[in-house]
Amino acid sequence: MGTLYVIGTPIGNLEDITLRALRLLREVDLVAAEDTRKARQLLQHYGIEKPMTSFFAGNEHRKKARLLTALAAGDVALISEAGMPGISDPGYLLVRAALDHGYPVVAIPGPSAHTAALVVSGLPSDRFIFLGFLPRRGGERRATLEQVAASPLTLVLYEAPHRLAATLRDMREVLGDRPIALCRELTKRFEEVWRGTIDDALRHLAEHAPRGEYTLVVGGAPAPERWPEERVRQALAERLAAGLGPSQAAREVAALSGWPRRRLYTLTMEEGERRE
Repeated sequence: MGTLYVIGTPIGNLEDITLRALRLLREVDLVAAEDTRKARQLLQHYGIEKPMTSFFAGNEHRKKARLLTALAAGDVALISEAGMPGISDPGYLLVRAALDHGYPVVAIPGPSAHTAALVVSGLPSDRFIFLGFLPRRGGERRATLEQVAASPLTLVLYEAPHRLAATLRDMREVLGDRPIALCRELTKRFEEVWRGTIDDALRHLAEHAPRGEYTLVVGGAPAPERWPEERVRQALAERLAAGLGPSQAAREVAALSGWPRRRLYTLTMEEGERRE
């Protein structure tokens, strides 16, 4: 029984690969690559000759059975076009199939564009939401952004250059004008990290046509302005008078006021006792 090795490969600079990754690429029986041309360039750079097959969005279901057969005979390495397999590529399907058939799956950590962009963005990196590629259609894209619009966590996503301006306009409409870092061609020759606000970014793109692949890092939703206690009590009283229960009233006012829900629930109980 073979092992499926999920191997991180460089996102640009070919020096960004681990010794363990190189050793396993030499030892496995087959390499499954999202882009065989780029994979061949990487292997040739390090003097590695290995049988290779493609595994990308479009042939993943057809190739999955072949790769499971290969795992029955020996070890297989899964590599993406760049970075860690399974991140915004069909690698998950092969990992899931291998696990379902009882094959060991081992991760060989390596570079990833979204974590590289996050740590150089200057935005909070302790917690974040990774969105991958947003939908191509504007309505679907805005709907996805609306799902995370209220989150205080930093947002990280990928975008192609020809959709970048449209995505930024949708962000401005749904999220408001927030801090953003446009990280372009990370670790490559023309690497660039531009920092500013979404409005600034739109002006920047009007003068500098986007080129290359982008990773966007966007600030989370700002904390709501904390209401004074008098306004909070009035809002709770209005909702209770309208027939809402204490829990629902506290939840609604918490979303608007910046007060913790538990404290508001206590105030609703006090308001209820006062009215009695």
